[in-house]
Amino acid sequence: MDVRIGDIITVKKQHPCGNKDFLVLRVGMDFKIKCQKCGREIMIPRNKIEKRIRKIVRSD
Repeated sequence: MDVRIGDIITVKKQHPCGNKDFLVLRVGMDFKIKCQKCGREIMIPRNKIEKRIRKIVRSD
């Protein structure tokens, strides 16, 4: 899956604040994503996040 730093991803499972959109801050074995609503940063393993991604919006 081609996810780049700066992309906005929409995931299947929402964050406890109720948002489903996250900004990608780091890509590698782990992804660092930031909630667009509350600003919380989360580290999540690549295999878990790739299963949960519904949509990718490029930041061209």
